[in-house]
Amino acid sequence: MTHGFDLNSPLVCEGIIGDGCGGGRLFIIEEDILFAYDPLTQEKIVLLREIRNAQEISKIGCVITIRTKENILYFDLSLLSLVEKA
Repeated sequence: MTHGFDLNSPLVCEGIIGDGCGGGRLFIIEEDILFAYDPLTQEKIVLLREIRNAQEISKIGCVITIRTKENILYFDLSLLSLVEKA
């Protein structure tokens, strides 16, 4: 556990420093909300609300992939919005 977040949870992922966006931050889904957490400032920022039935999140570059029971969502950190996967 780091800062109260279980890094082994499928609803938590780490931003890798140098991978494009959000390096050094944790990305967490709690109560249907996607948050970015900065361990240095201990600030938690809301990125996206109303994520129903989230099962897993992962991040590559600037895109956070959110798997739900119904579909897959792609959140682009550089745009701060949902996008279609190309």
